[in-house]
Amino acid sequence: MSRNAAFKKYGKQAKRSKAERLFAELPQSPVRPRSEQNIKEVSVSHITEKVSSIHINEESVTKPKARLLHKTAEFVREKTNDIINAKEDTALKISEETYNPQVKEPIVEITVDEDNSAEFSRLLEAQIASEEAALQTQLRVLTWEDVCPPGDRIDKIAEASYAEVYRVTNQRGTSIIKVIRLPSPIRPQTKAQIRSGLVDEEPHPEEDIQGELQISEWLADIPGFVVYKERYVVQGKTTRQLLETHQSFQKKMKRQDPDRAQFYPSPSRYLDDTRFLIVELGDAGTSLEDWKLTSESQLWDIFLLEAIALARAEDLVMFEHRDLHEGNLCIRQVKPPREMGRPSEGFFGYSGLDITILDYGLSRGEDLSIEDAKPVAFDLERDLSLFVSTHAAQCRVYRQMRSFLLRADRTCLPPEAHDTPYAKGIDGPLSWDTYAPYTNVLWLAYLYEYLISHFKGDKKELTRFKKETREMWKYLDPDAGVDVPCFGCAADVVCFAVEAGWVRQEQLNGAEESLIGGEDSIIGTQNISEIKQERKPARRSTRRH
Repeated sequence: MSRNAAFKKYGKQAKRSKAERLFAELPQSPVRPRSEQNIKEVSVSHITEKVSSIHINEESVTKPKARLLHKTAEFVREKTNDIINAKEDTALKISEETYNPQVKEPIVEITVDEDNSAEFSRLLEAQIASEEAALQTQLRVLTWEDVCPPGDRIDKIAEASYAEVYRVTNQRGTSIIKVIRLPSPIRPQTKAQIRSGLVDEEPHPEEDIQGELQISEWLADIPGFVVYKERYVVQGKTTRQLLETHQSFQKKMKRQDPDRAQFYPSPSRYLDDTRFLIVELGDAGTSLEDWKLTSESQLWDIFLLEAIALARAEDLVMFEHRDLHEGNLCIRQVKPPREMGRPSEGFFGYSGLDITILDYGLSRGEDLSIEDAKPVAFDLERDLSLFVSTHAAQCRVYRQMRSFLLRADRTCLPPEAHDTPYAKGIDGPLSWDTYAPYTNVLWLAYLYEYLISHFKGDKKELTRFKKETREMWKYLDPDAGVDVPCFGCAADVVCFAVEAGWVRQEQLNGAEESLIGGEDSIIGTQNISEIKQERKPARRSTRRH
């Protein structure tokens, strides 16, 4: 055959590294040649006959599951690759003289049920897309000066589950940032810090908050829940502003509770390699613990807005918050207040307030769009100190939740009863994966009592509110007798409010008005190098003064 004749090529050309090529040029040990008689001649048509005989038989399965489809897809793909590879190896042995370019090669066909094929094709495409997105997701690394440069304002406003919470304000807007310390070095405590009883919150790997981020995504479109903006890594030493607001917050907490321990390390101990994961959220307003309750309309709206938000989240993602104390509920004045009308006109919507529920670190949720999806839930059994603590009023609610999972009634077990992780309850070993929306009722009861005990307005208005809600509290009270019915979820509380005439149906349907649109990050989209270049003149000017 002439050199100009066309050659048929099968498969992909092998690419070898330089090391492999050099190794191939070295003298090799003698290899016993294989007997030609033992090599079976396999024709292309023989192989394709085997390929065409592959079928997926799932007639015995009445309703195929996504997981089974996924495994079937992998099996078919592996078998197909094996056979095609065998075809390629065999084809390479066909002599050039017998090659006829006019002869068409048989088409390899795999007979697959059309419905199943379409289903696992969608699953495979979704999996590939998610894997590619995960590979492409690289969090940018900033410094504390990038997050809050001179001229911007930063205020520490709360301490959440394994995170500190700050409010940052600049020309781009206002954001709430949750600061989670990642495993990284930090300066040891000083003798004074040790004497003061400082307790360092343990660092957490990013995997620990994946559940919270997932739940945040599910709740993003539900009015009453926080708006997610962005996340990034911050590394390095502190700034003066960050240190000052941290110290101010600790002094404020000490005044409110002299026995309170400091749970998070001072920014003065941050080193060049200290790293934090920052989750940036929309501005939620002022925490309830710092909000002054002065009118009856505020009592109605704060309670009912929280109940409605929880009820919607229960319906959409089987949500339980499990940590909804006054620090995780924020209030904003979005409209001017109006004077309350006659009781027949209802009690909802007069204060002009809106609420935002924060911190899903201990929460539970589930993606109902996926059949047999595994719930996302923080395992509270990992640290039982939450249930034995008595430092704050909300600690009793933690015990009420765990007691309910163990007993399925309203009996609250004392702190000493919560000493065995994964204790056996009426349904077997305790699991926080379980969906128990009664925990939302417990936090609504906690909110109700907090609102009444912290009301600073006219006592006549408070008396009217308590009188109007007396029957509701009868079923909401976690200490009610065993013969008293109770609400099973937040949706039950909302139904009671609608039937009582407190909330009109059209108000319930129109509560989406509180939904906030997309918000920009306070950091912006510029490259960090550009940001630093822009800030250099300002910093130099500051030093000269």
